[in-house]
Amino acid sequence: MEPTEPTLPLFDAEPARPLADRLRPTRLDDVVGQDHLLAPDAPLGCMVAQQRLGSAVLWGPPGVGKTTIARLLADASNLTFEPVSAAFSGVADLRKVFTTARKRRDIGQGTLLFVDEIHRFNRGQQDSFLPYVEDGTITLIGATTENPSFELNGALLSRTQVLVLARLDEAALSTLLDRAEQLTGHRLSLDDDARRA
Repeated sequence: MEPTEPTLPLFDAEPARPLADRLRPTRLDDVVGQDHLLAPDAPLGCMVAQQRLGSAVLWGPPGVGKTTIARLLADASNLTFEPVSAAFSGVADLRKVFTTARKRRDIGQGTLLFVDEIHRFNRGQQDSFLPYVEDGTITLIGATTENPSFELNGALLSRTQVLVLARLDEAALSTLLDRAEQLTGHRLSLDDDARRA
């Protein structure tokens, strides 16, 4: 008996992913709104071009690409990306990352440790990064929405460069709308006023 309704494939279809994830850049050149950091003559652009990525704190509002930039920096610098969230991790989790990173370093592979919400770690937890940043076991990239001058201890700040990410401007948001329309294959049902808003 033949099916009368179209059936959905069970195993060969990719599960639906949120549009924001599908739009996530896969190259640093595709990141919008942060040219002051990523252009060839900008701080991160120069570091990547020279393959000399230093530890940094990315400070900016939510949704501007801090996590994506960190992941792409690891790819562009041939470093293993190790993400942790200060909201869910403690010193024991960090020790595991440091041990694994040291083993990687011994065989010539670097590690980019990305710490989301780094401002949530207390002063003692922040101090645990210092020896591993100093000896090159890890390249630390922290992300925060809070002012690092008030939330991070001086010792950690002295070993990182604070880079301020800009809120996405109208041009960046317009580019993202265009990409969403291209990805979905149809124009969003927005009039000009709605698009500008």
